[in-house]
Amino acid sequence: MSQQPPVIPSITETTERAAQILDRVGTAVVGKRGALELVLATVLAGGHVLLEDNPGLGKTLAARSLAQTLGLDFARAQFTPDLLPADLTGSFIFDQRTATFDFRQGPIFTGLLLADEINRTPPKTQAALLEAMQERQVTVEGETFRLPHPFHVIATANPVEYEGTYPLPEAQLDRFLSRVSFGYPTAEEETDVLLRRMSRHQEDIALEPVTDSAGVLGMQAAIEQLVVDDSVVDYCVRLAAATREHAQVLIGASPRGSLALLLVGRAFAVVRGRDYVTPEDVKTVALSVLTHRVTIKPELWMSGVTASTVVRGLLNNVPAPATAKA
Repeated sequence: MSQQPPVIPSITETTERAAQILDRVGTAVVGKRGALELVLATVLAGGHVLLEDNPGLGKTLAARSLAQTLGLDFARAQFTPDLLPADLTGSFIFDQRTATFDFRQGPIFTGLLLADEINRTPPKTQAALLEAMQERQVTVEGETFRLPHPFHVIATANPVEYEGTYPLPEAQLDRFLSRVSFGYPTAEEETDVLLRRMSRHQEDIALEPVTDSAGVLGMQAAIEQLVVDDSVVDYCVRLAAATREHAQVLIGASPRGSLALLLVGRAFAVVRGRDYVTPEDVKTVALSVLTHRVTIKPELWMSGVTASTVVRGLLNNVPAPATAKA
């Protein structure tokens, strides 16, 4: 049966619904509005998010809260050193009653998959996500199965310096539309976290949905209608191209990087309440979109040069177009 086309809300309605989603998630994830805006903008742009930060900073809570608020089916896969690809995608099981092999779906068949601690599993299992993230399908023993629509991955990762982690290959990092870090809370925010926990008298937090899968598709379709000024498109291209020409960079962002700047910047503008994209929108999302697509030359790893410092420098040096409403 073919899926009915989504009802496309107006940009204003999409902005209002996004604000409701952020407000509700903010009741569980304290003081991270800016990071949550980037995560939501990435999902509304149709992409996947990598949450990379130290343990205990709310990465898993944010993913679960967002799934509840968006009204998407949710599954969590805990990535461990012994996790096999079939544990993620599913496999064929022999049914003795019918003498046939039946396919049993794995946790990847969901609306939003939390790939928890993705860099604690070997590359073979990490690669099992590649087809799903890019093609929205999985292939098991030569047979292809479509994933639900919408389908998004929010993966959490500990810093690569932690013992027992496997750095994600560049090909898989590039599949994530953005990489977001929460950082440590302020003293006031941390106090708020403790007080909220005491007031609800339980650990778990259950959030009521603001929308559902059809509503998410409608919001994504609304953002697709947004027209972006040519000067902003050119700015995205010049930023990505500058990473390839930088003297300290071994591998710069591909055209997928400039496209990611445009897509996330467009969704971020709507989340912020505008029906046009400014260069400031592109600058705001640039660190999350470009840093994981930039590889620094190996001889500079001990000198303190990072992808973040390179991208920040480019944001200061690459001329931005004058801000104008599209």
